[in-house]
This record gives sequence, C-alpha cells and structure tokens, in this order.
Amino acid sequence: MQSVLRAIYPPQCLSCRAHVTSEFGLCGTCWRDTPFVAGLCCDQCGMPLPGEDEGTPVHCDDCLDRPRPWLRGRAAMLYAGNGRRIVLSLKHGDRLDVGRAAAEWLARAAAPMLQSDMIVAPIPLHWLRLLRRRYNQAALLSRGVAARTGLAHCPDLLVRPRATRSLDGRGRDERFATLEGALAVHPRRRHLLVGRHVLLVDDVMTSGATFHAGAEACRAAGAAAVSVLALARVAKGS
Repeated sequence: MQSVLRAIYPPQCLSCRAHVTSEFGLCGTCWRDTPFVAGLCCDQCGMPLPGEDEGTPVHCDDCLDRPRPWLRGRAAMLYAGNGRRIVLSLKHGDRLDVGRAAAEWLARAAAPMLQSDMIVAPIPLHWLRLLRRRYNQAALLSRGVAARTGLAHCPDLLVRPRATRSLDGRGRDERFATLEGALAVHPRRRHLLVGRHVLLVDDVMTSGATFHAGAEACRAAGAAAVSVLALARVAKGS
C-alpha cells in the first residue's frame, strides 16, 4: 500500500515541491540554498563565527556584551533566504509537515549540549495568539526534538500570563523591555524542573529576549541550568 501511495503521491521537497526520494526532506538545490549553521559558532546563541572550530567554547560580541541567563545555545540555520521561507511556512503557512524535518535538524544542532537529565520545553504562546494560530510551532519542534533525543518533554512547562506586543521591527532594548517578566513556570509543573537542566526550544532567535525571559523564569523556579535551541538564528544586520 505504501508503494502504491508513493507512486500516486511521490514525496515532494518541503521547500519547492520538487519530487524527492524520501518524505519530509529537501531536494539537492534547496538543501544547498538553505543556510544551515555549521562549523564554529557562538556557544551561547548559535551565531556562526569566522575561524575554525577547535573545540573551545567561543562567544559572539552580543553574548559578551549582554550576559545570558542560559548556559549554552544552538540554532539549526540562519533566518535568511530559504531558511526564512522554511520558518515562515511552518509559522504562518500551516505547514506542519515542515516540523518533522525541522526536528531532525534541531536534534543534530543540539547534540553538543544534550544531557541525560534534560527536560525539553517550548516557548509558549499567549492563549489569544494560540487561539488565532491554532498551534504553537515551538511546541511542535520541542516535541520532535524530545522524541528524537529520548529526553523528557513538557509542552506546558512555561506559560505566558500576559499578551505582549509584536516584536517585529523593534530594537534590542525594546524587545527586552517588552518581554521582561512575560513568561513564568506553570505552577503545576514546577516540580519537574527543580534541580534539572532545561532545554528551551523556539522557532526563531533574534535578540534573545524571549529566551532570556524563559531562562530567567526557569532559573527562578529552581532549574539547575538552562540551554536554548532555535530553528533559525537572525544574523546580525539582517
């Protein structure tokens, strides 16, 4: 039956819809044009850096300038070109199929940070935005990462008690001010993170303000440490 279905509906590239050999993947051209992060990157935010990876943690200027409340961070790709199109198709295009491949890319990017006691959790949406969008793309990604890494998953570890303005077009300082105190640990889930390492997952990291709010909430609730993972990282100057 599977072979019959493939003959009628052959697998398509997640980006351009060209025929491919396996499901939930990219064609050769789209893979080449997708800015996956590889090589040396900032150990706290995943920003690609010039130079060779010699196995010693290095940090970008932004992370040196503004100390992060999390331990380590990674991103699967840059939020540019085909990377941006892939993220937007998941976030606003109801392309839930993208989440399956994205979880594979995220699990690979997260490999240097993973610890056996980690609990994986998404950055939450406010309930009004969730009602409009119908799903939280970060929760789809975090669930996939947890499944592929064998780590515990808590989709409602964090909550967003108040709605915040859109961050599009806002500068770094305004982003941090908008999100200050905007996230909190669910009171019924607090016991799950006490003394454990939390891996927070989101679709895009720009200034790091959202991860900052989430990491601070986790640490205040008793998490031993926090690391962060984004599908895409906005490059400086983008």
